[in-house]
Amino acid sequence: MIRHQAALVLAAILLGGCSLAPKHVRPPMPVPVAWTVADRDTADAARPADWRQFFLAPALQKIIASSLNNNRDLRIAIWRVEVARSQYRGQRAELFPQINAGAAGLRDQTPAFLSATGQSSTGNLFGGLLDVSWEIDLWGRVRNLNAAALDTWLATREARGAITLSLIAEVANTWLAERELDERIALARQTIDSRRESARIARRRFEVGAAARIDLTQAETLLGQAESALITLEQQREKTRNALAVLTGMQSGDETTKLSAVEDAAVMRDLPPGLPSGLLTQRPDIRGAEDRLRATEANIGAARAAFFPRISLIGDYGTASTALDSLFAAGSGLWILGGSAVAPVFDGGHLLGNLAGAKAHRGMAVADYERTVQAAFRDVADALAARRWLGLQIETQRRTLAALNERARLAGERYRTGAATYLEVLDSQRDLFAAEQALVETRRFRLSTEVNLFAALGGGQDDPSESAASAIIPETNGPAQ
Repeated sequence: MIRHQAALVLAAILLGGCSLAPKHVRPPMPVPVAWTVADRDTADAARPADWRQFFLAPALQKIIASSLNNNRDLRIAIWRVEVARSQYRGQRAELFPQINAGAAGLRDQTPAFLSATGQSSTGNLFGGLLDVSWEIDLWGRVRNLNAAALDTWLATREARGAITLSLIAEVANTWLAERELDERIALARQTIDSRRESARIARRRFEVGAAARIDLTQAETLLGQAESALITLEQQREKTRNALAVLTGMQSGDETTKLSAVEDAAVMRDLPPGLPSGLLTQRPDIRGAEDRLRATEANIGAARAAFFPRISLIGDYGTASTALDSLFAAGSGLWILGGSAVAPVFDGGHLLGNLAGAKAHRGMAVADYERTVQAAFRDVADALAARRWLGLQIETQRRTLAALNERARLAGERYRTGAATYLEVLDSQRDLFAAEQALVETRRFRLSTEVNLFAALGGGQDDPSESAASAIIPETNGPAQ
C-alpha cells in the first residue's frame, strides 16, 4: 500500500513539469536590418565599450562615478529591484512544501448533561503538531506564477539598467554643456576687452572731433551687447553647474575648462559608422520589454491552469496527551496523511475573464516590445544623422568664421582710412561674435551625438549600477536595515 502511494506521489511530481503557457518566440524587429551598409567586422567593432573605456576624460569619469553612487533616481530604481526580487522570492516559496509547527494546551469542563457518565468532568489536553501542505502543480499554475514573478524581477533589473544608462548620458551631456559655456564665456570676455578698447578709441576720436557721435554710440552699443551676452552665459553656466550637482551629488567647483581643451584630449572614444540594427538587443529597455512579454505569457499559462483541479497533499504528525509530562511518552503519537482536490464548477465567467485579460496583456506587451525597438532604432538613426551633418556643419562654420575674421579686419582698416562708416565695423564684429559662439555650440553638439549614440546602442556589456547597488544594499539576502 505504501509503495503504491509513493508511486502516485512520484508520478504527480513528474507531471508537475507540465505548463500551459504559450511558447515564447521573440517578435521580429519591425525595423530595417541596418542603418548603413556594414560588414560583420565593423558591426563587432561598433559594440560600445564599458563607460570607463568610452569616456576618456578623467574629470568626466570622476563625476560619472559619483553620480552612480549618489544619484537619488538611481537609488530608487535599485530599491525597486529589491522589491521585485522579494516578491519573486515569496512567489517561489509556493513551489515547495509549507511546513508549520504548533503546540497547544487545553483545559475543559464537560457538564453533567453532556457527559456519558452523567457527571461533570474536567480534563486537560496537550499536543504538539507538524503540519505539512503541498500543492501538486500538475498543470503548471504555480510554476507559471513563479516564472511571471521572475520575469518581472528581471524586467525591473533592466529598467534599473536603462535608468543608469540614461543617467550616464545626461551627466556626460551636462558636463559637456558646462565645458561649452566655459569656452563661450572666455570668447565673450575677449570680445568685451576688444570692444571696450574700440569704445575708448571711438570716444577719443569723438572728443578730438575726428569722428561723429553716432560712431561713439554704436561702439558703446556693441560693448553693451557683448556684456549682456556674457551675463546670460554666466547665468546659463551656473544653472548647468546646479543641474550637474543634483545629478552627481557633488559640487563641481568654480574651475573652468574650455571645450577645446577636452576636445583636443579626446574626451571620448569614437564609434565606427557601420551599425547593424541587431545591436539594439543590447539595450536594457528592449531586454526589459521582452522580459515583460515573457511574464505575460507565463500569466496566460497560470490562467489556463486555473480551469483544472488544484490538487494538494496534506499531512500532520505530532503527539497528544492529557498530561504534559506524558506528552512524548510511547503511544502518544498521531499522524494524518491525505489529499484534496478542488475544481471550479461555476464562477460566472471569472476564469474566462482572467484568461482573456492575460491574453490582452500579452498583446499589449508585444506592441510595447515593437514600439520600444522602433524608438531605439530611431534614437540610433538620429544620433548617426546628427554626427554626420554636424560634422559637415562644423567644417562650414569654420570656413565662415575665417571669412568673418577677414571681413572684420578689412572693415576696421576701411574705417580707419575713412573708406567706410563705423556701421560696417559694427556689423562685421556682431556677425563675428555670433559665429564664434555658434561654432563652439555646434562642436559641443557633435560630441553629444557620440554620447547619445553610446546610450542608444545600450552602453556596453556591463551594468554600471551593480557597484552602486552593492554599496547601497550590502547584504545579498535582503535590503540593508
